[in-house]
Amino acid sequence: MTDMPRLQFHDGHSIPQLGFGIWQIPSDIAADAVESALRTGYRMIDGAYLYMNEAGLGEGLRRSGVPRDEVFITTKVWNNEQGRDKARHSVERSLKAIGVDCLDLVLIHWPVPSQDLYVETWKAFIEMRDEGLMRSIGVSNFNANHIERIVAETGEAPVLNQIELNPELQQPEMRAFNQKHGIVTQAWTPLGNGRSFEADALTAPAKRTGKSPAQVILRWHIQLGNAVIPRSTNAGRQAENLDVFDFTLTDDEMAAISGLDVGLRTGPDPSVFKMM
Repeated sequence: MTDMPRLQFHDGHSIPQLGFGIWQIPSDIAADAVESALRTGYRMIDGAYLYMNEAGLGEGLRRSGVPRDEVFITTKVWNNEQGRDKARHSVERSLKAIGVDCLDLVLIHWPVPSQDLYVETWKAFIEMRDEGLMRSIGVSNFNANHIERIVAETGEAPVLNQIELNPELQQPEMRAFNQKHGIVTQAWTPLGNGRSFEADALTAPAKRTGKSPAQVILRWHIQLGNAVIPRSTNAGRQAENLDVFDFTLTDDEMAAISGLDVGLRTGPDPSVFKMM
């Protein structure tokens, strides 16, 4: 495969632009899925304690034979584990479950403004990063006002904001905010559960390039400058999702895909979500 592009963080580290997500992968097959992904060529694994498969992530890494220092590992602190002490416990538990000494990136999974703990959690992240438990710190599902508050109170901006982003939910304002502040935008549910696969804006470039609509969407993300984490337990589909660096979408094709945005979320609204 083509060498994987990396996106630069403002803290000096960087992340592979296309990685492998393990959300909703059952724990009993997570190791096989991660091993397959790493053998296929992925070098970034996006996990979270909530996914209940971090042990499989670590097992898959070890079985793959890929050296630890070649793999970028992300985890997240869940909503009911925010706060200084709970966040530290969550990170230490993830380190143990995965079987590594340091994580490449840890995210606050959701801001949960109703419990008003995300600033305290962010301060704990800064402490743990400085102690060497993780190299970089970021957020997930944060709106602009949430990020502005943590920066105002700590002077530290996240290196990455992982948000729901796909052709039917393109979030241009949030992407522009992230870019303005040197924050990498990473897309979860990047294919939008396949809802737009039959749209002419995707089928036309797929026909022109000989690629699938899913590959066209992933290429769209790449050309926008997003980091992206598709998920599949099928080895063939894993390889297909990775095979998006040998073609380019035209300006007209990119514009046509931008017209698919209808603001439709598959997940909750970060401003009100508070599930524990």
